[in-house]
Parts: sequence; C-alpha cells; structure tokens
Amino acid sequence: MNVKSHLLKNRLLENIDLSSVTLPDCELTSRSVKVIMINEVSPANLSDWFYSKAPDPGYLKTTLSLFHDAGVNVESMQDILDLGIYITTAVKIPKTSYAVETELIKNHLPILQAEIQLFPNLKVIMLMGDVAKKAVNMLYKKEHKTNLIPSQATYKIRKQEFYWDDIRVFPSYIMTGGNILIEKSKRVMIADDIRRMMKIIKN
Repeated sequence: MNVKSHLLKNRLLENIDLSSVTLPDCELTSRSVKVIMINEVSPANLSDWFYSKAPDPGYLKTTLSLFHDAGVNVESMQDILDLGIYITTAVKIPKTSYAVETELIKNHLPILQAEIQLFPNLKVIMLMGDVAKKAVNMLYKKEHKTNLIPSQATYKIRKQEFYWDDIRVFPSYIMTGGNILIEKSKRVMIADDIRRMMKIIKN
C-alpha cells in the first residue's frame, strides 16, 4: 500500500483540500506497522522531508541520529519502516510563525485520524512535541471526553504510562530541527523514549 495514494482516495477526507499538504509517500503493509511517531509540521523545504529522495534530508538526518543514540541501527527511512515504525506530522504544512495555531491543528486532525486508523496492529504512538500531544489529545477527547496526556511539562510526565485503549502513548520531544543536535538533555530523553518504544514492539 502506498500511504499517500491511499489517503488521497480516503472518502472521509473528501471535504479537505489535500492538494497543498505533505503526506508520507511510502510503500508498506498496514499490518506491519506497530508504531506511529508524530512530529510537529511539514518542513518548509520538501527536500528535508522524512520521505524525501534528496540526499541527506534535514528531518531524516536528525531522526536517524536519535535512533543511533538509542542504539538502533538504521541508515534510511526504509530501515525505520522495516522496523514497523511509521513517521508523520500532526500538521501537514509548514508553520508560518513560531507557534502552531490550535485551529490549524484541528483542521488537520481528520488526516491524522485516517493515518492512525490505517494500522490495525498499532502498539505505540509517540508524540514528538507539544503539537503532536495537542493533536492526539483532541482526537482522544472526541471519544473519551477528556485529555489523554496532562497539560504538564513533558519531562515531568514522560515516564508515566498512558494508554489509548491498548496502545501505549509516549509524550516526548520534537525530533527535527537544528536545535535538537545541540540540546543534549532532550536528545538523551528522546533516545530513552525510543529505547523504551523498541522494547515494547520487540516483545
């Protein structure tokens, strides 16, 4: 299955303009995916996208380095997919200001929901930053009338166990951008989150 093609044909998204969004253009078997990692927004330069065919995409570069920190031997986006890990963003367009508006996150929720529903064997959702946390809280609240992840600093809650039904949900940090290469404390925490996620999907 090509994820991008599948989403473009999803009848639930018929009322959404999908012409300007960035969707993961990748081939996979839906039952093979055990993890969704949800980052913040699409890059301003599409050559930096996780699934870009350009040499050394920016988003992928930082992501691979974090997997390496966690002791996971991956060298490409395909290697990550082969582990059963699918990566996407909560918002499918680049941000135009420092903060991502709540209304924009809400507008992109149907696409994220359609992505999550693609994978029947999902074991883990990783929330890579506050935008992903807000998006998943919105989806969860539609079903359960309450937030899944509390509104507290990530470092205070990241070791707590959160579940959406039987899916483990990890609040973590944004895994892209130049700052992550120098913010050592966040790198350590993200790597630890990836290690804990890998332990779950290997069991």
